[in-house]
Amino acid sequence: MEQTIQKKLPVGDHSWVTADVYGDPDAPGLVILPGAMSDAHAWRHVATAIGAWPSVTVVNRRGRTPSGPLTGSYSLRAEVEDLGVVLDEFSGTRALFGWSYGGLIALLAAEERPLPQVIAYEPVIRPFGRHALPDLKAAHEAADWDATVEIVNRRIAGLGAAHVEALRADRRAWAALRRLSRPAHAELAALNAAPPPHALARRAARVDLIIGRHNHGTAPYGTSFDDVRQLIPRAEVHVLPGQGHMAHLQGPAELGRLLDQLVTTR
Repeated sequence: MEQTIQKKLPVGDHSWVTADVYGDPDAPGLVILPGAMSDAHAWRHVATAIGAWPSVTVVNRRGRTPSGPLTGSYSLRAEVEDLGVVLDEFSGTRALFGWSYGGLIALLAAEERPLPQVIAYEPVIRPFGRHALPDLKAAHEAADWDATVEIVNRRIAGLGAAHVEALRADRRAWAALRRLSRPAHAELAALNAAPPPHALARRAARVDLIIGRHNHGTAPYGTSFDDVRQLIPRAEVHVLPGQGHMAHLQGPAELGRLLDQLVTTR
Protein backbone atom coordinates (compact mmCIF):
# COMPACT_ATOMS: atom_id res chain seq x y z
CA MET A 1 0.00 0.00 0.00
CA GLU A 2 1.05 3.60 -0.53
CA GLN A 3 1.48 6.46 1.95
CA THR A 4 -1.63 8.65 1.99
CA ILE A 5 -1.15 11.27 4.73
CA GLN A 6 1.18 12.43 7.50
CA LYS A 7 -0.23 13.60 10.83
CA LYS A 8 1.44 15.85 13.41
CA LEU A 9 0.42 15.13 17.01
CA PRO A 10 1.38 17.37 19.95
CA VAL A 11 2.82 15.55 22.97
CA GLY A 12 4.19 16.67 26.34
CA ASP A 13 6.88 19.29 27.00
CA HIS A 14 5.99 21.32 23.89
CA SER A 15 7.20 18.58 21.56
CA TRP A 16 5.35 16.58 18.92
CA VAL A 17 5.46 13.37 16.92
CA THR A 18 4.49 12.70 13.34
CA ALA A 19 2.83 9.60 11.93
CA ASP A 20 3.02 8.42 8.32
CA VAL A 21 -0.21 6.67 7.34
CA TYR A 22 -0.32 4.11 4.53
CA GLY A 23 -3.59 2.86 3.08
CA ASP A 24 -7.00 4.01 4.30
CA PRO A 25 -6.45 6.56 7.09
CA ASP A 26 -9.97 6.01 8.40
CA ALA A 27 -9.67 2.23 8.68
CA PRO A 28 -8.38 0.40 11.77
CA GLY A 29 -5.01 -1.19 11.24
CA LEU A 30 -1.43 -1.67 12.40
CA VAL A 31 0.71 0.92 14.20
CA ILE A 32 4.51 0.55 13.84
CA LEU A 33 6.88 2.04 16.43
CA PRO A 34 10.56 2.11 15.34
CA GLY A 35 13.40 2.00 17.87
CA ALA A 36 16.73 3.78 18.26
CA MET A 37 18.92 4.69 15.26
CA SER A 38 15.81 4.50 13.08
CA ASP A 39 12.90 6.63 11.92
CA ALA A 40 9.62 6.31 10.05
CA HIS A 41 11.36 6.74 6.69
CA ALA A 42 13.48 3.63 7.33
CA TRP A 43 10.29 1.58 7.73
CA ARG A 44 8.61 2.65 4.50
CA HIS A 45 9.48 -0.57 2.66
CA VAL A 46 7.97 -2.70 5.43
CA ALA A 47 4.83 -0.54 5.44
CA THR A 48 4.39 -0.84 1.69
CA ALA A 49 4.96 -4.62 1.82
CA ILE A 50 2.08 -5.18 4.27
CA GLY A 51 -1.27 -6.13 2.78
CA ALA A 52 -3.32 -7.79 5.52
CA TRP A 53 -4.22 -4.56 7.34
CA PRO A 54 -6.29 -1.83 5.66
CA SER A 55 -3.94 0.80 7.10
CA VAL A 56 -0.41 0.98 8.48
CA THR A 57 0.69 3.93 10.63
CA VAL A 58 4.44 4.41 11.18
CA VAL A 59 5.34 6.65 14.12
CA ASN A 60 8.28 9.03 13.91
CA ARG A 61 9.27 9.23 17.57
CA ARG A 62 10.45 12.51 19.06
CA GLY A 63 14.09 13.36 18.46
CA ARG A 64 14.03 12.63 14.73
CA THR A 65 12.89 15.00 11.97
CA PRO A 66 10.11 15.97 11.30
CA SER A 67 9.06 15.14 14.86
CA GLY A 68 9.95 17.45 17.75
CA PRO A 69 12.88 17.45 20.19
CA LEU A 70 13.42 14.98 23.03
CA THR A 71 13.29 17.89 25.56
CA GLY A 72 15.16 18.06 28.87
CA SER A 73 12.67 15.91 30.76
CA TYR A 74 12.87 13.03 28.29
CA SER A 75 12.36 9.54 29.75
CA LEU A 76 11.04 6.11 28.89
CA ARG A 77 7.82 7.23 30.58
CA ALA A 78 7.59 10.10 28.08
CA GLU A 79 7.86 7.59 25.23
CA VAL A 80 4.97 5.54 26.61
CA GLU A 81 2.88 8.68 26.98
CA ASP A 82 3.73 9.77 23.42
CA LEU A 83 2.59 6.38 22.16
CA GLY A 84 -0.62 6.83 24.13
CA VAL A 85 -1.30 10.04 22.20
CA VAL A 86 -0.85 8.16 18.93
CA LEU A 87 -3.14 5.32 20.01
CA ASP A 88 -5.77 7.82 21.11
CA GLU A 89 -5.62 9.44 17.67
CA PHE A 90 -5.83 6.05 15.93
CA SER A 91 -8.38 4.57 18.30
CA GLY A 92 -9.26 1.68 16.02
CA THR A 93 -5.76 0.19 16.12
CA ARG A 94 -5.99 -3.58 15.77
CA ALA A 95 -2.32 -4.32 16.41
CA LEU A 96 0.72 -2.48 17.72
CA PHE A 97 4.17 -3.48 16.46
CA GLY A 98 7.41 -2.23 18.02
CA TRP A 99 11.02 -2.82 16.98
CA SER A 100 13.93 -2.91 19.46
CA TYR A 101 13.52 0.06 21.86
CA GLY A 102 10.15 0.63 20.23
CA GLY A 103 9.25 -2.94 21.13
CA LEU A 104 9.83 -2.26 24.83
CA ILE A 105 7.75 0.93 24.62
CA ALA A 106 4.91 -0.98 22.95
CA LEU A 107 4.96 -3.74 25.58
CA LEU A 108 4.94 -1.15 28.38
CA ALA A 109 1.98 0.62 26.77
CA ALA A 110 0.08 -2.68 26.80
CA GLU A 111 0.53 -2.77 30.57
CA GLU A 112 -1.65 0.34 30.79
CA ARG A 113 -4.28 0.05 28.08
CA PRO A 114 -6.14 -2.85 26.50
CA LEU A 115 -4.96 -3.73 23.00
CA PRO A 116 -6.10 -6.57 20.75
CA GLN A 117 -2.55 -7.52 19.77
CA VAL A 118 1.02 -6.44 20.46
CA ILE A 119 3.95 -7.62 18.33
CA ALA A 120 7.57 -6.90 19.28
CA TYR A 121 10.68 -7.57 17.19
CA GLU A 122 13.76 -8.14 19.37
CA PRO A 123 12.67 -5.77 22.15
CA VAL A 124 15.50 -4.59 24.40
CA ILE A 125 15.40 -4.07 28.15
CA ARG A 126 17.85 -2.94 30.85
CA PRO A 127 20.76 -3.56 31.25
CA PHE A 128 20.99 -3.53 27.44
CA GLY A 129 23.95 -1.38 26.34
CA ARG A 130 24.62 -0.01 29.82
CA HIS A 131 28.36 -0.62 29.54
CA ALA A 132 28.57 1.85 26.63
CA LEU A 133 26.81 4.75 28.36
CA PRO A 134 29.99 6.62 29.51
CA ASP A 135 31.46 6.57 26.00
CA LEU A 136 28.13 7.57 24.44
CA LYS A 137 27.81 10.45 26.90
CA ALA A 138 31.28 11.75 26.05
CA ALA A 139 30.59 11.53 22.32
CA HIS A 140 27.23 13.28 22.75
CA GLU A 141 28.73 16.12 24.80
CA ALA A 142 31.38 16.59 22.10
CA ALA A 143 28.70 16.38 19.35
CA ASP A 144 30.92 13.69 17.80
CA TRP A 145 28.30 11.80 15.81
CA ASP A 146 30.89 9.71 13.96
CA ALA A 147 32.00 8.33 17.32
CA THR A 148 28.39 7.84 18.39
CA VAL A 149 27.60 5.75 15.32
CA GLU A 150 30.73 3.66 15.86
CA ILE A 151 29.95 3.09 19.56
CA VAL A 152 26.41 1.97 18.76
CA ASN A 153 27.51 -0.40 16.05
CA ARG A 154 30.66 -1.81 17.63
CA ARG A 155 30.29 -1.62 21.42
CA ILE A 156 26.52 -2.17 21.61
CA ALA A 157 25.52 -4.13 18.50
CA GLY A 158 28.81 -6.05 18.48
CA LEU A 159 29.55 -5.56 14.77
CA GLY A 160 33.08 -5.84 13.45
CA ALA A 161 35.37 -3.05 12.29
CA ALA A 162 35.02 -4.14 8.64
CA HIS A 163 31.24 -3.80 8.82
CA VAL A 164 31.49 -0.30 10.27
CA GLU A 165 34.02 0.76 7.63
CA ALA A 166 31.69 -0.53 4.91
CA LEU A 167 28.94 1.64 6.37
CA ARG A 168 31.29 4.63 6.52
CA ALA A 169 32.20 4.14 2.84
CA ASP A 170 28.58 4.76 1.87
CA ARG A 171 28.50 8.53 2.37
CA ARG A 172 24.71 8.85 2.19
CA ALA A 173 24.09 5.97 4.60
CA TRP A 174 26.72 7.26 7.03
CA ALA A 175 25.21 10.75 6.99
CA ALA A 176 21.80 9.24 7.81
CA LEU A 177 23.29 7.24 10.68
CA ARG A 178 24.99 10.36 12.06
CA ARG A 179 21.65 12.17 12.03
CA LEU A 180 19.79 9.27 13.65
CA SER A 181 22.48 8.83 16.32
CA ARG A 182 21.82 12.18 18.03
CA PRO A 183 19.17 10.82 20.46
CA ALA A 184 21.14 7.60 21.09
CA HIS A 185 22.68 8.53 24.44
CA ALA A 186 19.45 9.97 25.89
CA GLU A 187 17.44 6.95 24.75
CA LEU A 188 19.87 4.37 26.11
CA ALA A 189 20.17 6.30 29.37
CA ALA A 190 16.37 6.45 29.67
CA LEU A 191 16.08 2.72 29.03
CA ASN A 192 18.56 1.95 31.81
CA ALA A 193 17.21 4.55 34.25
CA ALA A 194 13.65 3.20 34.21
CA PRO A 195 12.61 0.80 36.99
CA PRO A 196 12.77 -2.82 35.81
CA PRO A 197 9.25 -4.08 35.04
CA HIS A 198 7.91 -7.18 36.77
CA ALA A 199 5.64 -8.00 33.84
CA LEU A 200 4.83 -6.69 30.38
CA ALA A 201 1.81 -6.44 28.07
CA ARG A 202 -0.70 -7.89 30.53
CA ARG A 203 -3.55 -5.89 28.97
CA ALA A 204 -2.90 -7.17 25.46
CA ALA A 205 -5.25 -9.91 24.30
CA ARG A 206 -2.43 -11.48 22.29
CA VAL A 207 1.35 -11.00 22.35
CA ASP A 208 3.75 -12.11 19.61
CA LEU A 209 7.53 -11.84 19.95
CA ILE A 210 9.80 -12.04 16.89
CA ILE A 211 13.53 -12.70 16.76
CA GLY A 212 15.82 -12.93 13.75
CA ARG A 213 17.41 -16.34 13.30
CA HIS A 214 20.92 -14.83 13.37
CA ASN A 215 20.35 -13.44 16.88
CA HIS A 216 18.57 -16.41 18.42
CA GLY A 217 20.30 -17.15 21.73
CA THR A 218 23.22 -14.77 21.16
CA ALA A 219 24.20 -11.46 22.75
CA PRO A 220 23.26 -8.71 22.74
CA TYR A 221 19.85 -8.86 21.07
CA GLY A 222 19.08 -12.53 21.64
CA THR A 223 19.89 -12.39 25.36
CA SER A 224 17.86 -9.20 25.85
CA PHE A 225 15.03 -10.89 23.93
CA ASP A 226 15.18 -13.80 26.39
CA ASP A 227 14.96 -11.37 29.32
CA VAL A 228 11.79 -9.86 27.84
CA ARG A 229 10.34 -13.27 27.05
CA GLN A 230 10.58 -14.29 30.71
CA LEU A 231 8.28 -11.37 31.58
CA ILE A 232 5.60 -12.53 29.09
CA PRO A 233 5.35 -16.30 29.48
CA ARG A 234 2.15 -16.47 27.39
CA ALA A 235 3.72 -14.77 24.36
CA GLU A 236 4.05 -16.73 21.14
CA VAL A 237 7.59 -16.66 19.73
CA HIS A 238 8.36 -16.48 16.00
CA VAL A 239 11.79 -16.80 14.39
CA LEU A 240 12.42 -14.89 11.14
CA PRO A 241 14.79 -16.97 8.99
CA GLY A 242 17.86 -15.37 7.46
CA GLN A 243 17.57 -12.12 9.41
CA GLY A 244 19.15 -10.28 12.32
CA HIS A 245 18.26 -7.06 14.06
CA MET A 246 17.99 -4.95 10.90
CA ALA A 247 15.32 -6.97 9.12
CA HIS A 248 13.40 -3.81 8.21
CA LEU A 249 16.36 -2.79 6.02
CA GLN A 250 17.73 -6.16 4.94
CA GLY A 251 14.49 -8.11 4.53
CA PRO A 252 11.50 -5.76 4.54
CA ALA A 253 9.40 -8.00 2.30
CA GLU A 254 10.03 -11.03 4.53
CA LEU A 255 9.20 -9.05 7.66
CA GLY A 256 6.07 -7.67 6.00
CA ARG A 257 4.91 -11.17 5.10
CA LEU A 258 5.41 -12.36 8.67
CA LEU A 259 3.42 -9.41 10.01
CA ASP A 260 0.65 -10.24 7.54
CA GLN A 261 0.64 -13.82 8.84
CA LEU A 262 0.20 -12.58 12.42
CA VAL A 263 -3.10 -10.85 11.70
CA THR A 264 -5.67 -11.81 14.31
CA THR A 265 -9.21 -11.98 12.95
CA ARG A 266 -11.86 -10.95 15.43
